[in-house]
Amino acid sequence: MSTLLSIENITYSKQQRTILSIPAFAIEQGEIIGIMGPNGAGKSTLLKLLSMLDSPSEGSLFFKGAKLSAQNVSIDMRRKFAIALQQSLLLNTTVYQNVALGLKLRKLPKKVIRDKVEYWLEKFKIAHLAKKHAYHLSGGEAQRVNLARAMILDPEVLFLDEPFSALDFPTKVQLLKELKEILKATKTTTVFVSHDLLEVKYLTDRLAILMNGEICQIGPTLEVVNNPNQVTAPFIEEWNEFIK
Repeated sequence: MSTLLSIENITYSKQQRTILSIPAFAIEQGEIIGIMGPNGAGKSTLLKLLSMLDSPSEGSLFFKGAKLSAQNVSIDMRRKFAIALQQSLLLNTTVYQNVALGLKLRKLPKKVIRDKVEYWLEKFKIAHLAKKHAYHLSGGEAQRVNLARAMILDPEVLFLDEPFSALDFPTKVQLLKELKEILKATKTTTVFVSHDLLEVKYLTDRLAILMNGEICQIGPTLEVVNNPNQVTAPFIEEWNEFIK
């Protein structure tokens, strides 16, 4: 695999407090990488920096070796990324129109939009909801729409910020299973922020543990989970004890 997205010597400070300090972090093409850590560790902040929704105080972001800047990056570059958040933030319209939105903004032909929307509605098993108003969806249905709206854009990098945290367990398990199949089939490079070790163990190839704004351990997911280092052990072991 080759490096798709990376950061070097990143710091992020706010109100004279350093929230992130990361010398190096690289995401390989086609992998699903998880980012875990205690509350306040800086997980969502790191995701925002990687997806160029925010800018670091210092340091550099690279995509395929080219240096990026949130201030001058092109629209075409931004279109290589898609993001799905914990809150689905759907528009006040139908499921079909929500999923079609990004393609309409890109002014694709109507037939192309229709074909792609129908494809992704089927992939996420929500074709029967196409005409339903988004505000009348269950939590699981809304998150399926949210993910379909992201995947329809054919992103080179998909960012997921705790998209399953508000779902009940059976809904979460089913959606995780379907999403993993989709991501592996499409080979979509994915950055997955989660507070749930079960989600991370199931979905990700590698795992980075973020604590106090620093990456304290990174490696293959099961290796990190089964062999935490001195710093990450209290966090990992607490989770392992919880899910026994």
